[in-house]
Amino acid sequence: MESVQQELLKKLSNQSSIDEIQNYIKKIMEMRGFNKEKSSDKILLLVEEVGELAKAIRKNEKKLGIDKTKEYNYSSIESEIADVFIVLLSICDILNINLFKAFLDKEEENIKRIWSVSELLTTNTIQVVESRAS
Repeated sequence: MESVQQELLKKLSNQSSIDEIQNYIKKIMEMRGFNKEKSSDKILLLVEEVGELAKAIRKNEKKLGIDKTKEYNYSSIESEIADVFIVLLSICDILNINLFKAFLDKEEENIKRIWSVSELLTTNTIQVVESRAS
């Protein structure tokens, strides 16, 4: 099975579309037996992966305290972002959502909105305020 997965992975490149990556994840989830999971189970996994991403980001922040004895347990930011993306694509598969189409549709909505960014009390915090166009 590993060689089949490697062959599928080799078909992807820097030029691969989101649709191609989503199709790859669909095949891999089937091969690994994860295609029968419910979307409610996958969303819990997504939340877990986002938490691991947050921990990886915290690990790299100098201002935030972190348990140095467990620091080796925290993966790289890149690895955790990839996990979030993989789980997101598997949720899309379960719900029959084409992520690229959903992205385009949402951006069409976002383009019609008026966005403003204003600084808050601290220089490191930014609040994004959405104003809907009438």
